[in-house]
Amino acid sequence: MERNDPCWCGSGQKWKKCHYPIVHADPDSLAKRYRKDFNIVLKTPAQIEGIYRACQVTAKILDQLCLHAKAGVTTLELEELSRKLHREAGATPAPLGYGEPPYPKTICTSLNEVICHGIPDTRPLQEGDILNIDVSCIVNGFFGDCSRMVAIGPVTAEKQLVMDVSRECLARAIAVCKPGIPMNTIAQAIEDFARSMKCSVVNQFVGHGIGLAFHEPPEVPHHYNDIRIPMAPGMVFTIEPMINAGVREGVIDPHDKWTVRTKDGRPSAQWEHTIVITETGCKVLTELKQ
Repeated sequence: MERNDPCWCGSGQKWKKCHYPIVHADPDSLAKRYRKDFNIVLKTPAQIEGIYRACQVTAKILDQLCLHAKAGVTTLELEELSRKLHREAGATPAPLGYGEPPYPKTICTSLNEVICHGIPDTRPLQEGDILNIDVSCIVNGFFGDCSRMVAIGPVTAEKQLVMDVSRECLARAIAVCKPGIPMNTIAQAIEDFARSMKCSVVNQFVGHGIGLAFHEPPEVPHHYNDIRIPMAPGMVFTIEPMINAGVREGVIDPHDKWTVRTKDGRPSAQWEHTIVITETGCKVLTELKQ
């Protein structure tokens, strides 16, 4: 968008006279405006550095867990490894004890038709499974969050499709993130592609602000929506598209109150990163530094 283009908000004014100043104000004024208008905390450079360190620890733990996810290994064994890796890194697992009822483990392990919040258990992984491992860490008071899919041996075409579509949706969403762009552009990129591939986008769960707390404003829906808050430098949030092969609806397990399965039993997949909006675009904080 150029300065003299009509503003995206529909006001009829030029962008330079409308929302352009929001993302080109001095940092202090911008931070005050976002806190007042949207309850969004724009992070300082020092806070972003702390969040980045937490995100790198999170990504390293996730990487190790994915390497150990093989046929015959139980998700409970991955949970035990997660606890060891958190201790060694001096990190606190954010999910443990979170919510109501309190989440009982340090990671989420979501298999096949499980959309999210799968609880590690004694079931061995089997050839043909697809698994999402979701790791969230607290390091020195800062939070990081990311997840990845693992295929256990060869998988069906439908399972491979949702894994590939979810990963591509995440990449396309990250590519549109920069100052001044409305938040709902993320969902537009995700759902446009998912629909083109005959998949659905879960609308019961969203990405979220993160960094100083596990979940902060803004919400980041992955389905079409009307949230037109412009992205601004210092915004830190997750993008985590949950893509289903069939219908988008999920059903929460009535017993554990956490595990969410697709309504039709068809597979689901999710990839997640934490990003920060910069002056010129965005940076993926949970992209593992080699």
